[in-house]
Amino acid sequence: MAHRHPQVLRISSEVLKNNPLGDPHERDVWVYTPPGHDPERPLPALLALAGFTGNGAMFFNADPVGDPLSARLDRMIDRGECPPVIVVGVDCFTRVGGNQFIDSSATGPYATHLVSELLPYVERHFAVSRWGVFGKSSGGYGAIVLAMLYPARFEAFACHSGDANFELCSLPDALEALDQFRAAGGPRQWLDAYWQSPRRRGASQGKALNFLAMAAHYSPDEASPHLGISFPFDLETGRFLPEVWARWQAWDPVRMICSRKDALRQCRLAFVDCGSKDEYGLHWGARALAAELRNAGVNVVHEEFEDGHMNIQYRFERSIPLLTRALAADAT
Repeated sequence: MAHRHPQVLRISSEVLKNNPLGDPHERDVWVYTPPGHDPERPLPALLALAGFTGNGAMFFNADPVGDPLSARLDRMIDRGECPPVIVVGVDCFTRVGGNQFIDSSATGPYATHLVSELLPYVERHFAVSRWGVFGKSSGGYGAIVLAMLYPARFEAFACHSGDANFELCSLPDALEALDQFRAAGGPRQWLDAYWQSPRRRGASQGKALNFLAMAAHYSPDEASPHLGISFPFDLETGRFLPEVWARWQAWDPVRMICSRKDALRQCRLAFVDCGSKDEYGLHWGARALAAELRNAGVNVVHEEFEDGHMNIQYRFERSIPLLTRALAADAT
């Protein structure tokens, strides 16, 4: 089925200049507009956050056995299943393999970039009534955390298979990561070797990269010689460091909910889902998130479906219409 491609814009970020990983401060922005879009008519807009090792382009990539997001959106809007909506894919990829979409001294101020630079940039080019945010995996994590931290900007969110309940989803990668870091001579040497390798999607590599990236986001330490990062285990002995782990826990959305109740209660829609066979145990994170949201008095839509972590883009056809209707309600 033929479909329209999103517009590709280019943003130059001031806050990402001279970021600690040396990543580009100029980034592409992919903007989907609905069929027959009237540029003068304000529409709800959704920020689309990619999973780990991804960026915004991946939402709209051609898929011979599936549909890019633009084709799904065209179909849903043409059929009247979803109100017209603008969807904005962003590039927050970093040298540590991805992004959790928060500010960190080890990666850069990416939450600030999104809220203070990218959203206003899009609003200068397109008429936006309200913003929501969705994503999968790391993107799902970013969606719920941004909604908690910036409720005045993101009035609805969908967290698909998002990182949560860190004891179950993050600690299992530690052993492989510690072994690889030690063999390489340290995290910095390991990361250099990773980018010099022609093969970067091995399962064991993925565990080490993921653990490194999570530490870069949750426990940055400018005094550390290891890429400005502290780890919750001693890199020489493997001794558990509870004071560092406590910093990770502070960023676990399951734990964040208690202190962000007021922000979450403002949400027009809180949507959480995950496959019951998620390979990273994130269905347990989704269950914990849903329970904590209900305890906080948030009216959450929690769904579990029969599938794993990969190739679940079809779930966007469930969340995006709900997000768009919630944002379009009473819009002026």
